[in-house]
Amino acid sequence: MNKIILRDSRETHLNLLPLTYTRPVADLIVGINTIRQKWQMYLPGDYSYDVEEYLREKFPPAEIGPGDLIITSNVVPEETLARTVANLHPGEKLIAKNAAGDTIDVALRVGDAPGAQVEIAYDSRVDTIDFLYDIFLLNARKIEEDFEFLTRNREGQSIPRSNTVIGDPDLIYIESGAIVEGVVLNASHGPIYVGRDVEIMEGSCLRGPIALGERSTVNMGSKIYPGTTLGPWCKVGGELNNVVMIGYSNKAHDGFLGNAVIGEWCNLGAGCVSSNLKNDYTEIKLWNYPRHRFLKTGLQFCGLIMGDHSKAGINTMFNTATVVGVGVNVHGSGFPRNFVASFSEGGAAGFTDLPMEKFLDIASRMMARRHRALTDVDVRLFEEIRNQAENYK
Repeated sequence: MNKIILRDSRETHLNLLPLTYTRPVADLIVGINTIRQKWQMYLPGDYSYDVEEYLREKFPPAEIGPGDLIITSNVVPEETLARTVANLHPGEKLIAKNAAGDTIDVALRVGDAPGAQVEIAYDSRVDTIDFLYDIFLLNARKIEEDFEFLTRNREGQSIPRSNTVIGDPDLIYIESGAIVEGVVLNASHGPIYVGRDVEIMEGSCLRGPIALGERSTVNMGSKIYPGTTLGPWCKVGGELNNVVMIGYSNKAHDGFLGNAVIGEWCNLGAGCVSSNLKNDYTEIKLWNYPRHRFLKTGLQFCGLIMGDHSKAGINTMFNTATVVGVGVNVHGSGFPRNFVASFSEGGAAGFTDLPMEKFLDIASRMMARRHRALTDVDVRLFEEIRNQAENYK
């Protein structure tokens, strides 16, 4: 079997910080699955990554030889694109235009000679994750695409009679082990995918497109709006609108979160609120790591972006388009600044360095609650991220 390598460009890696501090670009969720899982779903093979040097201990690269595929990792596939990539011959490279109209490399089938001998142009535009906000902007449509493929010729659990169904019940798919009772499920605007062993508690209202990952929990009386994805083992409550939670994170209580992306092992305490719209309705600017400044987005709606292992105490308020790094503890009254560097703790009054020993203790305690443990490789990775974070303090 030929190898398939998902290659990160340095530009994309930097533009997607803080989420890509701890993972390859292809391990970001958009829709029901990660980018890597989508490629695997459409194009089975032996997958590996080509990532930044400091990530290679955790995500080791594979040796590349003739016949192997190299795929640009921020390209979000659909079925036709994946089929076109699969049909490339050695020495052929697929190019395409992205949403901005720029021509990009999609994939290369490695030949006997270096590089590509033949360029093949794809006849449709492709979806790419170039900036942090692309994740939530694409999420609703990618849920619909994933739902159609994942549920094709499959039959899920029947919908219990205690639920209220609005729209086509065929657009509601409940995997085995899930518990869904006394819930309003509105599929009139898009599908609702309920993963294995999920629990949606009574009184909750869900309007698709929505995807709930394995073992996630929706607490009583929650309101979840379209374009929301919960990765595995997430727990949510309150109000969520167009939110992507990558996995193992909690927002279990009342409070609003919208147009947001939350990494793994994060916790938002009771009453946390994140603004996603400026009072004057003007264009939003978002922190960009490689430029070391806030850049215009062209958006009116953008909420919280939070890196892995960050926490917010009860009643924390986040201003519109706040970017929080990895390993941050936010607490206290008032609005913290719109960019918080990794391994910091504090709030509106200012931030100080979070000692590595304290961070590792907190991370270990939270991960143990989900039967996971930090490894020596993880510790070395966090130490490197901490060193990089000094450039932003």
